[in-house]
Amino acid sequence: MENKKFLFVCIFTLLVLMIVNCLSFSFSTKPFSAEEESPAKAMVLIEKNSLRVLKEKNKDERLAMASTTKIMTALLTCENTSNFDEIVLVNDAAIGIEGTSMYLKKGEKFTVKELLLGLMLPSGNDAAMALAYHIGGSEEKFVEMMNEKAKELNLKNTHFANPHGLDADGHYTSAYDLAVITAQAMQNEMFREIVFTKNATAHGSDQSQPRYFHNKNRCFKFLDGCTGVKTGFTDNAGRCFVCSAKRDGMELIAVVLNCSPMFEECARVIEDGFKKYKLYSLVDEYFVGGEIKVNFGEKDSVKTITKSKFCYPLTEDEYLKINIVRNQPESLEAEVEKDKPIGVLEIYLGDKLLSKQDIYTLENIKSVKYLDKIWEVVDNWNV
Repeated sequence: MENKKFLFVCIFTLLVLMIVNCLSFSFSTKPFSAEEESPAKAMVLIEKNSLRVLKEKNKDERLAMASTTKIMTALLTCENTSNFDEIVLVNDAAIGIEGTSMYLKKGEKFTVKELLLGLMLPSGNDAAMALAYHIGGSEEKFVEMMNEKAKELNLKNTHFANPHGLDADGHYTSAYDLAVITAQAMQNEMFREIVFTKNATAHGSDQSQPRYFHNKNRCFKFLDGCTGVKTGFTDNAGRCFVCSAKRDGMELIAVVLNCSPMFEECARVIEDGFKKYKLYSLVDEYFVGGEIKVNFGEKDSVKTITKSKFCYPLTEDEYLKINIVRNQPESLEAEVEKDKPIGVLEIYLGDKLLSKQDIYTLENIKSVKYLDKIWEVVDNWNV
């Protein structure tokens, strides 16, 4: 009887603690109003495709980024892998790396995808090293690749010293640079799949014990449309987090560096972004515009076209200030060649130029001028 009472008390206490924890978690998801200053040392919110900054605090300050480093590691792995089922023999240099781990052992073999899952879900520093050696041949070469990619992305405040994010001299980024890295990574299908995975199992070779992974991104539990991406922590960097969410065709990326309530803060700024901004389609892909008069042509006019779609995040007030300008001639002289750039379409938000693209002719139009006809007959006769 006493044992049953004791068991009942234990279960009851456990249930109470779980309820209290859930309540405190739900109350802590939005502890700050949208207009209060961010508790993060640095923060930024961008729209993924345009990279427009929607909200920021110290976005260009150089700071340690802990395991959010692994976003670049995963990006390079995804970009340099054609077969994600390729088997990787774990390099000895990956064994026993300090910090978070997927607990790789000497002689084990895993697929590239399994190592990516071990990299991004439990944040395995050993997985980072295993992938670095697989892709780069050595840690040093892979770090060179990371820094070359940073230059390619035109990042001004980023430098890598390792593939995992443990504190090191010369290892830093900014909130904005990290958002740009993430935006690039989220264009990759495999990267998106990995960071959206909630739970996974890595079976490895026959000699391996299965590894069970759980995604550390708590925003999946309460942020509508959450699509990824990565947590990080060291004593020097503090709590760091990159989060993304997609609604109504618009995907936002939030970065917080050195922020104790990292999940709550990312959710707050993302919610604020979706509240204030909408993704407007300002020009459709292959948009057929107005016609231009053609002088001395078989047709009196030619249709024009722009080729690229352009979308941009705007507030309602900003949308009213959009001005689309077509800089093109009033008329063209025949003969008119198809797909020839004859003008420029510019999109302005007030006085700020947002986009600029060429205007092309949509068809060929022959000339009917007398001399042109003579030369056409001569050309045909020579043939």
